[in-house]
Amino acid sequence: MIHVALVREPIDITRLIGRVASHQIGAIAAFLGTVRDVNEGRPVTGIEYSAYEEMAERELLAIAGEASRHSDVPCAVAIEHRLGELSLGDVSVAIVVSHPHRAAALHGCQYVIEELKVRVPIWKREHYADGTRAWVDNRGTHVTSEVIG
Repeated sequence: MIHVALVREPIDITRLIGRVASHQIGAIAAFLGTVRDVNEGRPVTGIEYSAYEEMAERELLAIAGEASRHSDVPCAVAIEHRLGELSLGDVSVAIVVSHPHRAAALHGCQYVIEELKVRVPIWKREHYADGTRAWVDNRGTHVTSEVIG
């Protein structure tokens, strides 16, 4: 079972867990990425995510498939990533992986987030307390800055 989606509403982690749960599994691993209040020492007030949606969904499906096949028994994988404006504490990405054994579930979850950061065309623009905004790459490096207002 694989589920991927780009969403504009809050992510429901309980629903995602339900997508991968079954009586055949013994482990469910979850990762939630949330909007934090500081990046590289700068106070953050929110984040805006945008994507090349068709390509992003295609790449998320590929990554989920790869994670699913990393062990002798396929994992179930559910991934959702928010787009649009998010506030502090909002969940920006949720990854849930289930498998009969914990090591494979944990490995699958880590594999997905690491590959997502490198391969999926999703961009974020941080909003700062001083009124500026900056596009930031997936490694946290500022790409461009702009003053708003």
